[in-house]
Amino acid sequence: MPVRRLVMDVDKAISEPDLVDLARIVEALPGVNAVNITVTEIDIETVGTNMTVEGDDIEVEALVRAIEHTGAVVHSFDEIVAGDYLLNGTPRSR
Repeated sequence: MPVRRLVMDVDKAISEPDLVDLARIVEALPGVNAVNITVTEIDIETVGTNMTVEGDDIEVEALVRAIEHTGAVVHSFDEIVAGDYLLNGTPRSR
């Protein structure tokens, strides 16, 4: 079952990696078609981001290794879409 979308909470140091470089590294991975990185918070030493990665068959372990190789850290997977096509989630009412 191919993984088609991952939304992750990723933190990085203020100085490195540069967000453009991080996006280029992720986008170059096999199975990745697009990446979106949104800054969610900044403090003295770190930048918090939400990273969305979409593709035909994302290699999750390779993706995490590539992100961590840059010095960034994956804190959590907040959304995973897998299967034959992209499926948009429906908000649950409470």
